[in-house]
Amino acid sequence: MSKRNPLGRGLESLIPSRKNEDNEERKTVKEIDVMDIKPNENQPRKFFDKEKLEELAASIKSKGVIQPILVERFENGYIILAGERRWRAAALAGLKKIPAIIIDKTTEKEKIEIGLIENIQRESLNPVELAEAFRTLMEKFGYTQEQIASIVGKSRAAVANTLRLLNLDEKSFQALKEGHISEGHARALLGIEDIEYRLFVLKEIIDKNLSVRDVEKLVKRKSKKTTNKDKNKNVFIMALEEELEDFFKTKIDIRMKKKGGAIVINFNTSDELDRIINILRGES
Repeated sequence: MSKRNPLGRGLESLIPSRKNEDNEERKTVKEIDVMDIKPNENQPRKFFDKEKLEELAASIKSKGVIQPILVERFENGYIILAGERRWRAAALAGLKKIPAIIIDKTTEKEKIEIGLIENIQRESLNPVELAEAFRTLMEKFGYTQEQIASIVGKSRAAVANTLRLLNLDEKSFQALKEGHISEGHARALLGIEDIEYRLFVLKEIIDKNLSVRDVEKLVKRKSKKTTNKDKNKNVFIMALEEELEDFFKTKIDIRMKKKGGAIVINFNTSDELDRIINILRGES
């Protein structure tokens, strides 16, 4: 079985080729007016970090644009196929012209593929942008997960996991999009079907800077609450149980009644009971 190319098809495979002389001309770098270039509305990358853009602009002002962008002729100017960040930074740096490779007309599908591959190879897409780009290829152009995997050099399972992020509720999805939670957090949250509890865990992640492992523990605890007795337990009570379990290192049950309730500290051995008693006495 052949090993998957870690970089997928690569940009070169998407650049149309006809005659040798055309290819040589297509690969020639030309200086193009920055004002004659427009961004591609199908660019997978939607967010450009202002601080990093300013850093790149400073570098360009000092060293120039080292790698040319990729453009296609469009009406009286050009449209970007790859390199929008460099173009934005060049304009920010006050450059009048930017080096570019001009290629022949491409289909809308190829434009998305080129932008997707260029950004993936630079690891500059956030998980939401990547998932939305995959969805566009599937819904608009009929791609299968396997075909996308071939393009981007990932496994089909990796593509499927990325697409699953689109199933997040609106608040969790927005938190991922804005970088408040990581992709690992988001995948853990998908394991919580109870939306109320999921949003509670989301708030805990942000407020308490929980690790992915912490979230997985909360998900695991919730999954155990499957009996009719426990399935409707208040999420805040469940969180308190989790906190007490971390403190006592044993299973805790908070049983609410119409008036008051009880906290049950479970133990399995006499040694474990002694340890818990020492904790309560402050002797641990």
